[in-house]
Amino acid sequence: MPRISAPSNAAQRAETQRRILTAFGELLFTHGLPGLTMTDVARHAGIGRTAVYNYYADIEELLISYALVETERFLAELRESLNLLENPVDRLALYVRSQVEDLSRRHLPPGPAMGAVLSPASFAKLADHVGGLSDLLQDILREGMDQGYFPVADVRQQAQLIHGTLSSSAARSSEETDDLEERVSRTVRFIQLGAGARFDDGGRPVRMA
Repeated sequence: MPRISAPSNAAQRAETQRRILTAFGELLFTHGLPGLTMTDVARHAGIGRTAVYNYYADIEELLISYALVETERFLAELRESLNLLENPVDRLALYVRSQVEDLSRRHLPPGPAMGAVLSPASFAKLADHVGGLSDLLQDILREGMDQGYFPVADVRQQAQLIHGTLSSSAARSSEETDDLEERVSRTVRFIQLGAGARFDDGGRPVRMA
């Protein structure tokens, strides 16, 4: 019997881990986190339950790994899209829109709200990634204030309020019957106005007097 080389073995492990995370994400979308078990994930991934435990000790550890991967992906894609925009009001809209749409796909709270789901020790493992989201939003708000599109305010506090609004929107989304685009547009405009943005008759952002 031919011996499995290290690269092949590593690739096989990576593929198994990918299947586990994919299955976990799909179950989060269809069933949500409450009541989700490792057995459910194994069955959905088409592998043995023991194999799942070879990678993750429990559901919380699996959730952390999934959140890290997804947050990293989300941040990379979002930064790339934000770099195409110059107006901070439009950048804030893109940030909010991306968050709401991502939450609708993943059924997970926004990064800063993960503290309500995980234990303090587990949440600490996400600190850098969660901080990346918060820093990105604060940069957008600070840029808007510097350019006169938003009134000067406590940037950190305002970012916390915005993430709180996103958390609330995510919690209500499963009960709402309107379509995603309507909900996204409503949330975007609510947060823009809450940050102090003003618009002309054509809907374009204008600087404050």
